[in-house]
Amino acid sequence: MKRLMNFSILAVLILVLCFASETAYSQKVAFLNSEIIREYYPDAKQAEQRIQSMVEEWNRDLGAREEAINALEFEIKKNRLIWTASEKEGKESQLKKAKELREDFAQSKFTPDGDYDELVRQMLGPIEEKIRAAINEVAADYRFDIIVDQSITPLPYVNYKFDMTINVLRKLGVDTKELEAELKTKIESDPRNKQKKSKAPRGRKRQTRRPETTEESANPNELVAPPSGGEVPEMEIPDDLSPEERKRMEEEMKRHAEELKKSKEEESKEEEGNEGK
Repeated sequence: MKRLMNFSILAVLILVLCFASETAYSQKVAFLNSEIIREYYPDAKQAEQRIQSMVEEWNRDLGAREEAINALEFEIKKNRLIWTASEKEGKESQLKKAKELREDFAQSKFTPDGDYDELVRQMLGPIEEKIRAAINEVAADYRFDIIVDQSITPLPYVNYKFDMTINVLRKLGVDTKELEAELKTKIESDPRNKQKKSKAPRGRKRQTRRPETTEESANPNELVAPPSGGEVPEMEIPDDLSPEERKRMEEEMKRHAEELKKSKEEESKEEEGNEGK
């Protein structure tokens, strides 16, 4: 039975237009399955059962007409040699009329905009409005820009974390315990939803290598005298520092270097004075 919802078709058109533009990547997209919604929504199930019951009645009527036509055709074939011309003509006229009535009945019921389409609009129209309203509420609650109908648009891959079918059914007042267990299994079986080992947060300071200290200089923040070459030991600046921390550390290193240089100059002058004495 052909059942294409207007809101689903609109969702597909919106999806095509959005993904054809450069702004598609900024859209929040989810999906649902309208067939499952209709299957579990009691009002939709009852409406479809009434539609199916009416269709079966029409088909029984068509079957009875077909049997009557077949019986009349058999009667004409059986008695064609013994009937008079007027009797034969009357039966053939009756057969032609029966076929025309059968065709008119079938067309009135099942052609586009016929009784079947009108019945669907009357029975399912209000149901579709309720489902559409529930979808709009879910989209607003979770701030989705697009919700695609999976039953109309085949999706090669979906992450079931974004399946809104159950959410819509809840809005419609449906008990979804059975579906929730099934959905949980689908989500947990997706490798993309597996928990990954947490990494060290960015901005965490790494310990810098410092020159070995003596017992007299056990404070890690105290500057140690440079090696025998008179050069200031080069310190490593971690890559994961913020700009403010990096600037502060560079200024601290510069200040230490100046103090070492000044200390070295004073020692040299003192040595020269002692030699002059």
